[in-house]
Amino acid sequence: MAFGISGLYAIFSYNWAIMKKSSKNSDSYAVIAFNGISPFHLSVPCIIFRPDANNSKVPDFKVKVCAADTSPIQTNVGFSIHATHSLAGLKDVETVIVPSWRDTAELPPKALLDALRKAHQSGAKIVSFCLGTFVLAAAGLLDGRRATTHWKWAAELAQRYPLVNVEPGVLYVDEGDIVTSAGCAAAIDCCLHLLRTQYGAEVANHIARRMVVSPFRQGGQAQFIEQPVFSSVSPDRLSQTMDWMTQNLDTAHTLDELAERALMSRRTFTRRFRQMTGTTVGKWLLNQRLSLAQRMLEVTDKPIEIVAETAGFASPALFRRCFGQAFGIKPSAYRREFRGE
Repeated sequence: MAFGISGLYAIFSYNWAIMKKSSKNSDSYAVIAFNGISPFHLSVPCIIFRPDANNSKVPDFKVKVCAADTSPIQTNVGFSIHATHSLAGLKDVETVIVPSWRDTAELPPKALLDALRKAHQSGAKIVSFCLGTFVLAAAGLLDGRRATTHWKWAAELAQRYPLVNVEPGVLYVDEGDIVTSAGCAAAIDCCLHLLRTQYGAEVANHIARRMVVSPFRQGGQAQFIEQPVFSSVSPDRLSQTMDWMTQNLDTAHTLDELAERALMSRRTFTRRFRQMTGTTVGKWLLNQRLSLAQRMLEVTDKPIEIVAETAGFASPALFRRCFGQAFGIKPSAYRREFRGE
């Protein structure tokens, strides 16, 4: 079979990209630090992507902090940190995270932009939190792509970088090799999403439990959430009701019954629920059921019909439809791909 020059070049480029990616250290992450950085944003990936000696299923993560400025790095709250790596540390990692940026009006240094472009070209996944999206946009990595940032600066991002398709108000946007997220708590959601897509729901849920945060919030949920994460240790009736719901996903729930369990009127229950979760009762329940179904597909051999029933779907057909809409793949295919079959 004969190939044209363009066809041969495409094959060579594909194989070269595969070889470069295979040469990277597995489960490796680089987090960019710079003067004026928020310690919270810097700490999120360092805490989440941390090995767990008590759980063999958690990967042996390797995280290094790479300085974009001369070390020591001055944080925005008055203390300094010492980064042990320079931007050269980006060359052999699978994922590069830009945890924020100090000023939307300040163009990031050329060395940082060049390093991000080079890492992306070599096959690394590039992730940003909050104002870090401005850095990715300045590097040209978001041209023609969907992206998000903190809602307060979404309009400015769209104005400064018109080639970026800004989606304001969502928690995170996954474009495959580029992932952007909103501020603060959304950084946690984004990292848990990365864990879920790379290592499965069981690992993500274990780390979420370790941090006492919700294990599953889809990227399309709203940023406007009064209580950003649901914790089952909260003593109020609404949290207790939500905890009960997660333990009884195979049961059909009605708003009236749930409101009665929470000792609230239906109107108060729905209003408080949205304030706490940023979404409706129905969508939240669907997310929890999909998360349970993911875990069952990953760690059990139960038939699809049993998975659907246990997760609370009215029929296998409904389960397949909802799963496909959420993840773009059939449940059976998801199980095969996750197990490498």
